[in-house]
Amino acid sequence: MRIIVHGIGAVGGTIAAALAEAGRDVLGIARGGMLEALKDAPMTLRHPGGDVTVRVPVVGHPDEIDFRPDDMICLTMKSQDTGDALRALRAAGVREQPIFCLQNGIANEPMALRLFSNVHGVTVMMPATYTVPGVVVCHGTPKLGLFDIGRFPSGHDAADAALARAFGESGMAGFVHDDVMASKRGKLLLNLGNALEASLGRGTERGDWPEKVRAEAEGVLGAAGLAWDDVGMDMPRRKELMQMGEIPGEERFGGSTSQSLVRSTGRVETDYLNGEIAWLARMHGMEAPLNAFLTDLMAVIAAHGAGPGALSLAGLDAEFARWQAGAAIDIAAT
Repeated sequence: MRIIVHGIGAVGGTIAAALAEAGRDVLGIARGGMLEALKDAPMTLRHPGGDVTVRVPVVGHPDEIDFRPDDMICLTMKSQDTGDALRALRAAGVREQPIFCLQNGIANEPMALRLFSNVHGVTVMMPATYTVPGVVVCHGTPKLGLFDIGRFPSGHDAADAALARAFGESGMAGFVHDDVMASKRGKLLLNLGNALEASLGRGTERGDWPEKVRAEAEGVLGAAGLAWDDVGMDMPRRKELMQMGEIPGEERFGGSTSQSLVRSTGRVETDYLNGEIAWLARMHGMEAPLNAFLTDLMAVIAAHGAGPGALSLAGLDAEFARWQAGAAIDIAAT
């Protein structure tokens, strides 16, 4: 069994390095600086237990791979890049191999199922960071990460058990889950705060925005008849298996959306987080103005190349009021 990790960034890089260190047959698909860094040098994984340096073979595109029947393909890119990745996999000859969506949000699995029949969802709990090509940092301890794994839309099969076992033997914790999308919806509720962290900055005052944004989302999910699991920090498995550990010289500066701003990618995954709630609301004859606003706001911040903390809380309130009145978002004005 070979595990192909498509998207060697923070999460994908940590997973690939951990699997390789455990002796698993792993192949990465990378791009940009990470691809160049790993062509001729090993990857460094920094975590609370120490540093690991390991060779992770990488290619730049699926068409460079001779796919095998026993390959397991893990998608770890941001949701905005999923469509292109899926089409590239199909063009490269992937057909029946299981495709695992190790991504935030709940939109990736439906996208994958449109092109492939063997699709699986994975909830990712892994406090990983990537800003320097060739180096990934993960603060998770005693396990690097915690994963719920199951078929989409429901159930499980031998591939789910095999991936959970591979993770369990590689310093991570994987669990088979027959309703994995309920777990992923619980993670989505947590990720709605990514836009607030990215726009206001880590550790800053957020007022009652987090509570209002989540309450709005819960109302939308309830109206859509969609249940969710509690996967927060108080979840017993999470408290036992994965807490935030200390790494000398490394401070976790923010989640995945903040990291995208730091890397100046020009795009963020908010369209598939807060934007998913806005879409679901519209599908059910509702509105979700808080989540819709944050979706629009983050698109503007990313397009302007602004880093985390572009707005103050007062500025956020002012922009929301302007947006509600029909004005275009202008972060420079606040």
